[in-house]
Amino acid sequence: MSNYSPLEVTFVKGDGCWLTDNKGDQYLDALSGIGVVNLGHCHPVITKNLVEQSQQLIHTSNVYRIGNQERLAKELCDLAKMDKVFFSNSGAEANEAAIKIARLYARTKDIEKPIILTANQGFHGRTMATLSATGQSKVQAGFSPLMSEFIHVNYDDIETFNDYQNNSNVVAVMVEPIQGEAGVIIPKNDYLNKVQDVCKKNGWLLILDGVQSCMGRTGKLFAHEHNEITPDILCLAKGLGNGVPIGACLAKGKASKMLTPGTHGSTFGGNPLVTAAALGVLEVFKDNKILENVNEMSKYFLSEFNTKLRNNVAVTEIRIKGLMIGIGLDSNIVDCSQLVKKALKDNLLINVTGTSIRMLPPLIITKEEIDILIGKLIKLIST
Repeated sequence: MSNYSPLEVTFVKGDGCWLTDNKGDQYLDALSGIGVVNLGHCHPVITKNLVEQSQQLIHTSNVYRIGNQERLAKELCDLAKMDKVFFSNSGAEANEAAIKIARLYARTKDIEKPIILTANQGFHGRTMATLSATGQSKVQAGFSPLMSEFIHVNYDDIETFNDYQNNSNVVAVMVEPIQGEAGVIIPKNDYLNKVQDVCKKNGWLLILDGVQSCMGRTGKLFAHEHNEITPDILCLAKGLGNGVPIGACLAKGKASKMLTPGTHGSTFGGNPLVTAAALGVLEVFKDNKILENVNEMSKYFLSEFNTKLRNNVAVTEIRIKGLMIGIGLDSNIVDCSQLVKKALKDNLLINVTGTSIRMLPPLIITKEEIDILIGKLIKLIST
């Protein structure tokens, strides 16, 4: 089906921050498969886990206990300070689980028409529920009637909740710690803390969609750790499997008790193969200085950017948290619609959202590779 418009390149091999196409040309991947291969392409630990597990057992089903799944659940819950987890195949499905939990939570409060507050320009997926939760009309176009009831409020504006604090049908707030698809929109340092305060005051669940911003992307394993808070529900995917499809919806307290046998499920969710990959990801974070590298390379990128590109007339803003990077551009100077193709010609993989370049390079990137990246950005923006 023609729902994709793939660029004219076919990759056949990956190694770290680099991809090789079927002609033998190498490309610097500053997008990580849209924030997925956070530990780089074909990381040896994840590859080893996949090979070994595939030779033993790939799939049973959740009709039976799965050892890898139970080990992963315990490790994730310990790391995230949560109580329970539901495993899915994607971020959208993790968010779907969160929405279902919020609906069940509403029933415990005798709320028949529950409302979840989400953010304008937020992105939560492309299923009907997550599409409805998404605050982008361009993503929703053609799919009405949407699911009720999601109300979109302004992101990074705590005052926007004032109009709803007396609305007895509101049961949850669902936001991204950093808005990814919107172009890396970073809120004020205390925004999530204030959102949590509002939720606690009103008895609402706080759902954080960390699909893109977690798994080390911001310099912490989970993005909300910068705020020293713990949400009621946390959704993960993307970097959790480093390329293998896995999502996770973690919950604590009352939210962790909503799903009971028969209320939700997944044929493939958390099977032996994908959980082996995710266990490998956590092993790498535990045994290597990945987060230290993220923070060091973030500072180095910003320093080099400010030295070499900050005064470029085409640049309006730099937004960076860890290795989650957005570069705002003046569309009167730069034709943003052509940047992805122009970058590809220079063997660089990036994403453009509106008038912003979005980059999510692998967390293992080196100073030498950042130098290459900066050099390519200079060429891209200046031509």
